[in-house]
Amino acid sequence: MRALFKVIICCMKKIQLLYFFSAFIFIACNNNNQNTMNNNNDSIYAKGSYGYDAAFIKKHAGNVIELENGNAKVLLCADYQGRVFTSTADGDSGTSFGWINYGLLSSGEKKKQFNPVGGEERFWLGPEGGQYSIFFKKDDPFDFTHWQVPALIDTIAYKVDQSDKTSATFSLTSSVTNYSGTTFNLDITRKLQLLDKNAIEQKLNATIPGGVQTVAYESTNQIKNSGNNAWKKDSGLLSIWLAGMFSPSEEAKVIIPFSPIKNAHSFITDDYFGKIDSSRLVIKDSVLYFRCDGKSRGKIGLAPEVAKPFVCSYDFKKNVLTILIPEVHKDGDYVNSKWELQKEPYKGDVINSYNDGPLADGSQMGPFYEVESSSSAQELKPGETQEYHQTTIHLQGDYSALNNLVKQLINVDLDDVKNW
Repeated sequence: MRALFKVIICCMKKIQLLYFFSAFIFIACNNNNQNTMNNNNDSIYAKGSYGYDAAFIKKHAGNVIELENGNAKVLLCADYQGRVFTSTADGDSGTSFGWINYGLLSSGEKKKQFNPVGGEERFWLGPEGGQYSIFFKKDDPFDFTHWQVPALIDTIAYKVDQSDKTSATFSLTSSVTNYSGTTFNLDITRKLQLLDKNAIEQKLNATIPGGVQTVAYESTNQIKNSGNNAWKKDSGLLSIWLAGMFSPSEEAKVIIPFSPIKNAHSFITDDYFGKIDSSRLVIKDSVLYFRCDGKSRGKIGLAPEVAKPFVCSYDFKKNVLTILIPEVHKDGDYVNSKWELQKEPYKGDVINSYNDGPLADGSQMGPFYEVESSSSAQELKPGETQEYHQTTIHLQGDYSALNNLVKQLINVDLDDVKNW
């Protein structure tokens, strides 16, 4: 009997050991699977998708806010001045529309001169060049070596004042000094609002065709004179400047309609960084095409005399139509951002587009291309505020449907743009 009891006890211990061993294997395998999921979480979606970029930005930037309405999503970041990093019209697996500088963001580095981390709409201030520039110090030459982006539009984080599923508001109190020595004390407020389909169609005054996905947002941007001195033209003014970075491609082109007034071409600047040749820029009677492949540094600008509140870019590879709707005031004063001392510092542009390319030393900020707009410059007394709005709309889908829409909106056939 005693021998039988010992055998039973021995078997029970073996069963117990087997149970614990099996449990250990199960837990270890389960933990290993979980670790694998965590390690691969950034790679669930393909590179180039919104899900990939959203995971990447959330990992490498703080204070990220996501606006969402169905498949339409917009990713914002307070740490980078409330910029729109990217957006999608088709959920996490859909195309990511903003250009992202993965290397710079993941490095954690803060560059001294400028941090081109990307983003499809960032808040900036002008002017960039001239005697009232806020990018150059007094008596410095107007060259890239001495060009310096002010911290309040580059490295300083903004405060989140409000956020929900379809809107967010950011703010900052700061100051900046221009080339002539004038200091501006200002409060900045920036609100992003996600738009629904009805609002988008009202903005376009057109129906979104079937087979096309869309996402859109409007930004409301304010600068307030929070100092004790009035802002005057003869000591320099500020403009609200919105710039969007997008991925360059041999098949990406900017399309800008303009008013066909007499001598219209004289109100279009194409030599900011040297004359742009005809293989990259075509100016017709009432529209221009600008090649945006990220291979040659060049910038164009349209003055308020000819600018229309409508700018397009089209990526023929991905069938993505991007539309910017800025404000245009024909009689407004617009800061001149050319890199020189200026005879007419308030004869600047409303609309700009920039194609990145190698600098003189062979280095390059991107590559990317930009579509930009600016507000007029206003004299503000202490306590007064200026406000500027811009709407960004992305549409993606059937080429024929998008071509018909472009024809309706600006009387341009995408086939002509594609074959140029």
